[in-house]
Amino acid sequence: MNFRERIEKEIIKNILKMLPRMSEKNLIRATYLVEKLPQDEGIRKAVKIVREYFEKGHPSVKLAKRIWGELHPNCLNKLVENFFINACFISDRIRREIEEKEGFHIPWFFVISPTMKCNLRCLGCSVESYKKDEDLPKEVWDRVLDEAKSLGIYFITVQGGETFVRPDMLDIYASHPDMYFQVYSNGTLIDKKVAKRLQELGNVEVNLSVEGFEKETDARRGKGVWRKVMEAMDNLREAGVMFGFSVTQTRLNTDIITSDEFFKLMVEKGCYIGWFFHYIPLGKDPDLSLVPLPSQRNKLREKLKEVRATLPLFVGDFWNDGPFVQGCIAGARQYCHINHRGDVEACAFVHFAVDNIKSGKSLKEIFNSPFFREMRERIQWEEATCPYSDNLLTPCQIIDQPWVLRELVEKYNAYSTDGAGDVLLKGKAARFLDEYSRQIHALYDKIWEEDSYYKEIRENIRKKRKRLFAKVE
Repeated sequence: MNFRERIEKEIIKNILKMLPRMSEKNLIRATYLVEKLPQDEGIRKAVKIVREYFEKGHPSVKLAKRIWGELHPNCLNKLVENFFINACFISDRIRREIEEKEGFHIPWFFVISPTMKCNLRCLGCSVESYKKDEDLPKEVWDRVLDEAKSLGIYFITVQGGETFVRPDMLDIYASHPDMYFQVYSNGTLIDKKVAKRLQELGNVEVNLSVEGFEKETDARRGKGVWRKVMEAMDNLREAGVMFGFSVTQTRLNTDIITSDEFFKLMVEKGCYIGWFFHYIPLGKDPDLSLVPLPSQRNKLREKLKEVRATLPLFVGDFWNDGPFVQGCIAGARQYCHINHRGDVEACAFVHFAVDNIKSGKSLKEIFNSPFFREMRERIQWEEATCPYSDNLLTPCQIIDQPWVLRELVEKYNAYSTDGAGDVLLKGKAARFLDEYSRQIHALYDKIWEEDSYYKEIRENIRKKRKRLFAKVE
């Protein structure tokens, strides 16, 4: 890092640490200062959005003050240093330089599953498709994470299985104190001792899985799990650790997880973040009856619009939020998934691969495999060759455009990583997904065209695509 970069880093660090003491006017002034620093246009736009929120007194301002006022100093310092500075500011510069000089596209982060072992047996979970004795060795972890940092990747999502069943996981986080780890957990193993260790590390944010309230959570995850999750939230809050909740939307729990009572409880428990996933039919014998109906998916979309406007809580939905990340982020466009055996999958839900991190290939080569490159071209609205609509409310190559995944798997002879590849490619589940795709487009194509909430995004997309098509012609 050169002298100028060190100065810029210190400026950002001091601004972020001053936030809780700043008046509304000074918060707005600070965004103008950050905006002047050299950075990616996407980050600059994000800064402008933050400024608009400050000007309007948006609930996110209260969320920021909650974070700065409630986190343990060590956790706050790591959030500032590792996430905001390393993963957002420095990462962007490194990745952009690599692409400009070497022609390699580098994603912003990736998901890694160090183990598929789990102490629970949740209804509909695909973990049963994996062998339990194939954990990714710590030395492989360290090598991959060191290589990731050399490419500008400082943010890593960790899932399983249940990651806290591995006794060395906390040591891995400690071995990379300049990275920020987002961990998904069922919460049952996070006692006060574990929460204290997370406080000492500071560079780990934990999302705890719930299915709604006690009835729904215990029905899918096992009797007594809800109580343990609530205790884990209390332990993390008491320790001043950054944490949130994670929900898988199914056909059975939609009304509960979109209720005012549910969000009220999550805020009262101290959650800063809420992530929403849709049940995807994976594994050898998926339960198709759990897939949420298109109308239920839309109900969640509408509820999260309301939550963002009213509550001090950051919420994300990896399907309905396609418009805010310009479509599907898989195929190393912004992320990919490394499973416990080292297979590099396009997405945590796309259980197909053509590469393995143990094969000797570098991450740069794997991220830019023909399989991933064409996938990015097929799923990105930025590409003039994109073969389907620019409706970013239907971004998924599994449930929204299922033919895309099938064509790419066949073309590049991608192997199934869970032994259940045929489930998505042919047979009953494939026919189900084709019908689901038809239904979701019948609903969401109209919403995409008419909802003013997406008007600016929609118009910007079409202007850019028009320019791209003109170049191709």
